[in-house]
Amino acid sequence: MTISENTFTGEFNYTLDSKSRLNIPSKFRSALSPDNNRSFIITKGMDSCIVAYPLVEWQKRVESGLRELSATSQKNRLFVRSITRYATTVKLDGQGRIQLTSYLKDFANLDREVRIIGVINKIELWNPIDLEKLDDLCPQDFDDLSDKVVL
Repeated sequence: MTISENTFTGEFNYTLDSKSRLNIPSKFRSALSPDNNRSFIITKGMDSCIVAYPLVEWQKRVESGLRELSATSQKNRLFVRSITRYATTVKLDGQGRIQLTSYLKDFANLDREVRIIGVINKIELWNPIDLEKLDDLCPQDFDDLSDKVVL
């Protein structure tokens, strides 16, 4: 059972195969709405991970937001370029795997073990050791943020 279409929660451990293919958890595959045509856009995350957006989420949120940034600002141009430069459309194969690019694999420091995390409207792919280091930095302002979300 899924929460709703294109909503991803939970954490899973998987391994990359020798051809840099990664199995996407069945829970996430079943949450992917049909209008995505079994496709994700993968790119660099804001942290040292790979993010995978369902195709329609990418178009609706990311792409439309990037289009609204003024191209007259060098900072905007650099930001748009950094997000879109490595963005790649990947389609789930018959076994539910996606193919990772070598650049993104290197960026996220992925070797064999991969931690896959559902982050509401996207999926993050992490090196488990890097994620644990980040978890150790638990910010003190979680209390402030929890006031904005009903938990």
